[in-house]
Amino acid sequence: MWFAGPARRRPLQGRPAALRLGFTLSRGMKVGLYGGSFNPAHEGHAHVAETARKRLGLDRVIWLVSPQNPLKSADELESLAKRMAGVRRFARGRAMVVSDAETALGSTYTLDTLRGLKARFPGVKFVWIMGADSLAGFHRWRGWTQIMKGAPVAVISRPWISLKSRFSPAAQRFSKTRRPASAARILARTTPPAWIFLTGPLNFQSSTALRGRMRRGRS
Repeated sequence: MWFAGPARRRPLQGRPAALRLGFTLSRGMKVGLYGGSFNPAHEGHAHVAETARKRLGLDRVIWLVSPQNPLKSADELESLAKRMAGVRRFARGRAMVVSDAETALGSTYTLDTLRGLKARFPGVKFVWIMGADSLAGFHRWRGWTQIMKGAPVAVISRPWISLKSRFSPAAQRFSKTRRPASAARILARTTPPAWIFLTGPLNFQSSTALRGRMRRGRS
């Protein structure tokens, strides 16, 4: 079980529901939500999560391992248990939480997951975390405008796609609500819509490349 944080924070009510999610949170905490298939997880994912944690000053980063990404084929998708085990290899430290909350909540879409967690943990300051590759296709997500209006969003630079992502439909639609990188520490407490693009050292690993190498190794 994950503890609720510093003693000065009052734990939230609704503890049985929280226990089913595999973690508890306290009012006032700044928590990043990092969703994905993680098929498989790799150092690039860890780079995104750790960059967000440090730059945004987050108390927790919850890796939400999706049972099935609606935009991706299930043909090459490993089991949820195997993908969660893979994530645990990279989600290092007490601040990193690995969760199948989407399965527990019965949600298929990010918008439903975000709404479900906000309802269960009122007073927690959630930030949605994504790599720049996700921002490039964010306009294809169900309810993407509501997601932007539901929580601040932190976008972390990724190789080859960062420039393209900053001119994506989502970036252009919400261009007036983009905050400077210098505002990273206060993003979680900023009223949405608000988003930030954080650059830094790039990690070139990708799930697609790793799956390709694994297929070649089995052939």
